[in-house]
Amino acid sequence: MRAALRVTPGARRTAVDGTGLESGGRKFLKVSVTAAPEGGKANAAVVKLLAKEWRVAKSRITVVSGATGRRKTLHVAGEPKALLTALRAWLENRDG
Repeated sequence: MRAALRVTPGARRTAVDGTGLESGGRKFLKVSVTAAPEGGKANAAVVKLLAKEWRVAKSRITVVSGATGRRKTLHVAGEPKALLTALRAWLENRDG
């Protein structure tokens, strides 16, 4: 499964800040990390945060595009239906 992100490195706190919508209608997850955007530190912090939030192993999450930019696409390895069900439940719990 793929997930679109907009990442803010060097933030005051490491957190998932909600969702956003691109002009083309594509949803993305807003993520802030305290790590600096150098040497892959911010990407590693994003993977660590989302692995914890989503309750998956860090090794199952890889950055497939945008490694040096704020907009990233992640791949989460696993059975797609189970991942989608778990992530939908996670989003619903975050929203309210």
